[in-house]
Amino acid sequence: MTPKLPINIDSLLHQRTIESERVEYKAGWNPEAVLHSICAFANDFHNLGGGYVVVGVAEQNGQPVLPPAGLQPEQIDRIQKELLNLGNAAIQPAYHPLTATYEVQGKLILVLWVPGGETRPYKARTSLGDKKADWAFYLRKHTSTVRAKGVDERELLSLAATVPFDDRYQQSASLTDLSPHLIREFLQEIGSELAGEAADLDVEALGRRMNVVGGPAEMAFPKNVGLLFFNEHPERFFPATQIDVVYFPDGPGGNRFEEKEFRGPLGRITRDAVDYIARNYLKETVIKHPDRPQAERFWNYPLAAIEEAVVNAVYHRSYEIREPIEVRITPQELIVLSFPGPDRSIKMKDLQAGRAVSRRYRNRRIGEFLKELDLTEGRSTGIPKILRVMQANGSPLPSFETNEERSSFLIRLLVHEGFFEEDDPEVTPEVTPEVTPEVGRLLEVLQGEMGRAELMEALGLKDEKHFREHYQQTAIGQGLVEMTIPDKPRSRLQKYRLTKKGQTLLKTQKE
Repeated sequence: MTPKLPINIDSLLHQRTIESERVEYKAGWNPEAVLHSICAFANDFHNLGGGYVVVGVAEQNGQPVLPPAGLQPEQIDRIQKELLNLGNAAIQPAYHPLTATYEVQGKLILVLWVPGGETRPYKARTSLGDKKADWAFYLRKHTSTVRAKGVDERELLSLAATVPFDDRYQQSASLTDLSPHLIREFLQEIGSELAGEAADLDVEALGRRMNVVGGPAEMAFPKNVGLLFFNEHPERFFPATQIDVVYFPDGPGGNRFEEKEFRGPLGRITRDAVDYIARNYLKETVIKHPDRPQAERFWNYPLAAIEEAVVNAVYHRSYEIREPIEVRITPQELIVLSFPGPDRSIKMKDLQAGRAVSRRYRNRRIGEFLKELDLTEGRSTGIPKILRVMQANGSPLPSFETNEERSSFLIRLLVHEGFFEEDDPEVTPEVTPEVTPEVGRLLEVLQGEMGRAELMEALGLKDEKHFREHYQQTAIGQGLVEMTIPDKPRSRLQKYRLTKKGQTLLKTQKE
């Protein structure tokens, strides 16, 4: 059986979830150039998670040229043997990428997955044809592999023995703490070709293929990122790995509040917390203007801004600090608090303007998995998106706050001012809402109780995120659709049905 990597090859070739600076295309086999690229990705200078070298695909202006040039089967066997030799003799410390063969448009290609190394920095021979050649450090600059010099070389050397927390071994855990079910569920969700092989692999083999298991064969350990995503109770290893949602109906000084804690694998609790907020605390209002036929509609808080704020906290918080992510909601604002704050190299004025770019990421591996789940785009796009969607909703600009020590980070979203105008007769909260075309289609196809996959098939949709944001959550937020298992939003048995309000509206629309 030909091994596969834990990534969707179509996404790799079209750069849907992998940035261009993390992929290098080679029309043919050039061992020296590939060696230098392996060295650069293994050094992972910007903590992005390493990268991929795709052999058998030409490149033009940074984009892959399809159909691929392809490789012959005997070439692939020879290349893999040569890679083994290069990893031992031409790079220090020794380093071996993971390889997999794929057939794309009738041609064979070889993909080298080069995760950031745990014993960096790495150096490679500058020339394979000269036995007296020097050794040099290499790193990635944008979409190119370059030799490290000057300040870059000194900074790369300072990274020695510095492995990000999420990529470290957890020696207090064992491989039995990784759930094969959760791993296979993840692979199925992202459409990885490795999903087809997962049932035949044991936890160690599967974990090594996904780079969530490391160490020698006689003493393998799960990595922290593996426990965070593929253990039902990661808080056992990382206390306070949870998201707390607290609602104060009378404001923070009131005597009443509602609290719900979300614990479990990171991908699940991130979605569950966002779904819970959308279902219980998001409202849409319509303002009818006498001077024009179009009604003005807006949300108290746009869902996309909340999702970005929560995902940002999950991505960038420290899992060594025993403080949960907290979402505090009042009638006036929604706050997302996490620990610690942004790196000191980021200026708060740039962050507030949406111009801040982080040079390094605290949790590079967590970011990889969140991107595969379509929960984040990465590359410092979260804050600009929050600014953009708040403005599109007509909401006040959000604020981003930290202290002098950068010990915490707070994202503050203010409620749309239209929700303060309850005495204005022109403001009409939606009792019988005017639905979007997407919600209207959803109401029409929803027969009895149907699961997500059934609904997407009935609607002719393939993008789960688009379905969730524009169909499912909007309809639930308007009280037109409800879940059959509301206490477990991510249950595999979850189905959806029309509420009485939804049935009435559908009947009215048909009439």
